[in-house]
Amino acid sequence: MSATEYLPKIDEELYSRQLYVLGHQAMQKMATAAVLVSGMRGLGVEIAKNVILAGVKSVTLHDQNDAQWSDLSSQFYLSENDVGQNRAKVSKHHLAKLNTKVAVRDYTSGLSENFLADFQVVVLTDSSLEEQLHISDFCHANKICFVLANTKGLAGQVFCDFGENFMVCDSSEADPVSAAIEHITLGNPGILTVACDDEQGHHFMDGDWVVFSEIEGMTELNGSKPRQICVKGKYTLEVGDTSSFSPYQRGGIITQVNVPQKHSFKSLQASMADPKIKTPDRNKMFRYRTLHVAFQAVHIFQNKFGRLPRPQNQADADRLVELAETLAGEQELLQKDLIRTFAYGCMGDLSPMNSFIGGVAAQEVLKAVSGKFIPLDQWLYFDAYECLPEGEQLTEENCAPRDSRYDGQVAVFGADFQKQLGKQKYFLVGAGAIGSELLKNFAMIGLAAGEGGKITVTDMDIIEKSNLNRQFLFQPEDVFKQKSEVAATAIRLMNPNINVTAHQNQVGPDTEHFYGDDFFLSLDGVASALDSFQAREYVGERCVRYLKPLLDSGTHGTKGHALVFLPYLTKTHERGQDSDSQEFPLCTLRHFPSTIQHTIQWARNQFEDLFKNGADNTNKFLRDPTSLETEGMEALKMLNLVKMSLQEKPRCWQDCVAWARRLWECLFCHDILQLLYNFPPEHETSSGLPFWLGSKRCPHRLHFDYNNPTHKTFIVIASRLFAQTHRLHVHEDEATTSQLLHDLHLPPFRPCRGMHIPVTDEEIPTLPDQTVLVELKQELGKLRQELEKGSALFSAYMEPLHFEKDKDSHLDFITHAANLRAENYGISPVDKFQARRIVGQIVPAIVTTTAAVAGLTCLELYKLVWQHKDHSSYRHSFFQLSEPLLHRSEPLPSPQAYKYHQKTWSCWDRITVPGFNSKGEVVTLKDICDHIQREHNLVPQKLLFGTATLYDKEDKIIEQQPPFSLTELIHQITEKPVSEEHHLLVLSMVCENEELDHDLPPVHIWLQPMSSQK
Repeated sequence: MSATEYLPKIDEELYSRQLYVLGHQAMQKMATAAVLVSGMRGLGVEIAKNVILAGVKSVTLHDQNDAQWSDLSSQFYLSENDVGQNRAKVSKHHLAKLNTKVAVRDYTSGLSENFLADFQVVVLTDSSLEEQLHISDFCHANKICFVLANTKGLAGQVFCDFGENFMVCDSSEADPVSAAIEHITLGNPGILTVACDDEQGHHFMDGDWVVFSEIEGMTELNGSKPRQICVKGKYTLEVGDTSSFSPYQRGGIITQVNVPQKHSFKSLQASMADPKIKTPDRNKMFRYRTLHVAFQAVHIFQNKFGRLPRPQNQADADRLVELAETLAGEQELLQKDLIRTFAYGCMGDLSPMNSFIGGVAAQEVLKAVSGKFIPLDQWLYFDAYECLPEGEQLTEENCAPRDSRYDGQVAVFGADFQKQLGKQKYFLVGAGAIGSELLKNFAMIGLAAGEGGKITVTDMDIIEKSNLNRQFLFQPEDVFKQKSEVAATAIRLMNPNINVTAHQNQVGPDTEHFYGDDFFLSLDGVASALDSFQAREYVGERCVRYLKPLLDSGTHGTKGHALVFLPYLTKTHERGQDSDSQEFPLCTLRHFPSTIQHTIQWARNQFEDLFKNGADNTNKFLRDPTSLETEGMEALKMLNLVKMSLQEKPRCWQDCVAWARRLWECLFCHDILQLLYNFPPEHETSSGLPFWLGSKRCPHRLHFDYNNPTHKTFIVIASRLFAQTHRLHVHEDEATTSQLLHDLHLPPFRPCRGMHIPVTDEEIPTLPDQTVLVELKQELGKLRQELEKGSALFSAYMEPLHFEKDKDSHLDFITHAANLRAENYGISPVDKFQARRIVGQIVPAIVTTTAAVAGLTCLELYKLVWQHKDHSSYRHSFFQLSEPLLHRSEPLPSPQAYKYHQKTWSCWDRITVPGFNSKGEVVTLKDICDHIQREHNLVPQKLLFGTATLYDKEDKIIEQQPPFSLTELIHQITEKPVSEEHHLLVLSMVCENEELDHDLPPVHIWLQPMSSQK
């Protein structure tokens, strides 16, 4: 029996999003691994939570100590009642519920070598330096992967040692890059030109390994061992020595492959003196080496004094500086102020820091047990001291412990700041993966846990099984319950003082009556945890309208971002583009596919036409024949679908099978033969070049083979769906199906002479021959009359099938149709699992990334609560845990976007007009225009409310309207009354002599006293 047969089966429904990140092979390796996590304070429980959700075989929780008050600031499974009890035992009760497929154990004795020998990975989070060095040496000698993680206040570190011969089986997260070949030169090195319509060029990178296939002429490359390439330009690559090969003729595909990589690590002891520190910014190396020494010095301090440096204590900070200087010696300069800052807050234990470092460390654990992605080499340091107050000196008294659940946070920011956190009013949009992690952090830091504070969280989705793998607030018994309600209940258990209200509303134009002026004006800020770009854009626009800061976060596999947008200080939230949402040219899908994505989208289009659009339009026609009185090519297509639906109505299973067999012949044989009839393999373009060149793959017809599982299964699946659309309850019969497929004789292919096959979308006609349309409509009229005569009109109604990616019958059709189409064009097929990801545009996701994103987001939240005014305090963060890479930069400042009448306006500016005149009456248009001219020296030419024109100086009818109040005028023009709940009306304005590329700032009309605006 091969080794792979011992690998466990993976629950695809539970791990679906993570499988798209890691793959089956990596997850099967993970499911055989035993992991030890030592230290069950905030960081340890974060790592354990992530690793358990990811799906290893077992996790052992180790801690010899009891819970303290300071642990409660970030250890989300400890409560006030747990103070004095062993942290590992208490944590096990909660962690074991996260994933029933993972064995979770607790261990409260010392870590002996015999005990450690049973693990594939050992993680230390709360150990002395002596213990770290001893365990690291043992692990290094016994080929056990070792991870060290630690946080001290606003600073954190991660260290990895996976031994001297660690193999990375798959270093890439993305699907392999592939491209059609246009030409390859003879030479050393040979230069390969990629056939690429994308202006960005190919997507290969220096050092990639590639293989070749389907090349004509230089056949020596086909099936050869992987070659390493060098990028020369957007469309050119060096591919090694080709000087002795046959000359290249045409065709071919170049495809990226993963080649196993060996990585060598030093032990902790060997790497302490000369650390390899991961950083994308070499200018920060001086800072990180200082932190490297500071973490060592604090171990010595703790060993010497039996405690950590006290918060904001000058004497302890000076002692730590002295110890650091002694450690560094004369060879290394240190940033003494950084060490003092480190000392002032190192007693702190912050949930956001533990979320980020815990996400990074947990991903390294998964790399160790799976061989997937590039491990950390070997140290990572991170700090967020820009979260400290601006221009305000924290005092030792204010940061002293109080036997409070927030002591770990008070040690860094002080008790006064803790009160400010408790008063905050925040709106969280989304309670899914990132939303769950944000809520956990909100509960731990005490956001809205004081008088006047409130968190409103909304999510319209219910919990599904696939959510449980990365949304840790939900348990199996919560499936089919509302996400927001369950999440709110879960964080109340973590912090009973938190004031959280759960809604099930979608945030958008349809709920503006719910999330209107009063709601947004009462907020201190908004956090977006959405996976829809359109929804995120809408939330961003609302924050601009009401001048509210926005925290925006998102993930895609191991990539994540955490962004912050502040009124007047940064740029506004920009419109994003869904990287998974692609629109392919119709001609590519119909005739010239070159990737499996093309054939899957083609199959999706076939599903729509065969089982939805035809049924929809048939039902419309039967209800009202005039409903199809349209013109154009779409009309022709629609009418043909209706005609086929009425003519091909099945009566039994045999009819369905016969229809599906004819469909198979049409799609995978006749359509291909017609294409080759128009463009034979030897066809040339007008310039004398081969037509089938580059991305145009010359297809071949398929011959139906009943013994081919893909051929047969397609027939059965299509037959079932066809029967369903015609509301026909059939009895499937294997013998009947086999006999029918054996006996059925189909007419031979006869090319449609003169049929035009467009090569580009521009060649697709928009208007068909009108005679054809008229004749087709006449035929349909006759068919309908026959149905009416036979009283068969009602039975002709059909059942449209709306595609669902999680419905097996729908996905089976897509998978088999796409793979048969791929076979036509020599494209590699996909399995059902991969087809679901592509057709469903499913975003790969993993809990480590969501945890890290939430941590970085909440670090920005600290700054918002401090009300930092310095733009340089804030950070946009982008990271990729698979590398691992982290890039943090200041957000772009608010641009002075446009100028008019010598005044510069930004995207945050607005022209504010009181809603009431001196008599206490709602203002009129004249009042508004007079105010704008008087206060801003602007003469309005037009005023619009949405798309409705309220005022146009050139339109004498509008100008001569009676002096209605603004609310009356809006009601009259839009036929919608202005609700009493509307305190803010927003108008857009065009001014005289306006020469702008941008609109002027919006006009805000306040129908309430200005003092009530927050």
